[in-house]
Amino acid sequence: MKRLTLLSVSLCICISLAGQQTLDIFTISGRYGFPQSYDSILTNKAKEYGCMVSLVAPVKFSEKTIWVNSINYFYWHVSNDEELPPEIANPISLHGFLFRTGLYQKFSKGRAIQLLIAPRLMSDLNNIDRNSFQFGGMATYEKKFRDNLTMSFGVMYNQELFGPYVVPLINLNWQLSERWSIVGLLPVYAKVNYKASERFTVGISHFGLITTYSLGNPDYKGDYIERKSIDLALFGRCRLVGNIYIEGRIGHSLSRSYAQYEADQKVDFSLPLVGFGDNREQKNITFNDGLIANLRLVYNILLPEE
Repeated sequence: MKRLTLLSVSLCICISLAGQQTLDIFTISGRYGFPQSYDSILTNKAKEYGCMVSLVAPVKFSEKTIWVNSINYFYWHVSNDEELPPEIANPISLHGFLFRTGLYQKFSKGRAIQLLIAPRLMSDLNNIDRNSFQFGGMATYEKKFRDNLTMSFGVMYNQELFGPYVVPLINLNWQLSERWSIVGLLPVYAKVNYKASERFTVGISHFGLITTYSLGNPDYKGDYIERKSIDLALFGRCRLVGNIYIEGRIGHSLSRSYAQYEADQKVDFSLPLVGFGDNREQKNITFNDGLIANLRLVYNILLPEE
């Protein structure tokens, strides 16, 4: 049986260096989901919040060879003041630690490849065991088509707790004009930017992800949470001083869920728009999509021209 989602994607996001004019070296952000009702007999509303910290540390060996490194931490929390059965995780608190490392190699005529491995720890931290660790990787081939257009094509893999997950990738860096640009790693994230001034940029952002976390509480040990959400938002980014920026986003979540499954509930094979052999039975109840807000502080550097 095929499982359809609107746009599910992996959290194993690559850091693409070529063609970008700038690079976010350090980011810290907070996310708030406005309280939303459950489509069930539950009377209280779900309250969601989270945070993210990201550090990127590329090592340049030569003009053509760069070793890419990044560390990310994610935290998600959902509470609702409801009394639920002990086998249901409530409240939900999830932690993700991701490390990505690998080679970015340039060639002649605007071509390059990128090869990354991405181990991660995904858990509620109540009991860390082998199910808390996952492994993934990605490979892309890059081509500079014009001075204002660079694209990469590749694939991303991760061994999620529901099974193998493969995502075809298109990385896009397109400078449409002096003020307009489109950047993103589709279908993971994308931004349409309008440079209003030297200090201020506005636009539309998309960020979608699907991640799985092992649960260690004795009442439901062995279960896992599959979190997914597609966030569409308007954003404004302002340079405060030097290389330090503040960015605010306001938008709406789509297809958001924190679904709890028993450990043996698997999918044979999954792609972004379809899953094969998905006969899982969700144990908990999903709350409605709704308004979200995000605030982030960024340290950004300007990359040298090629």
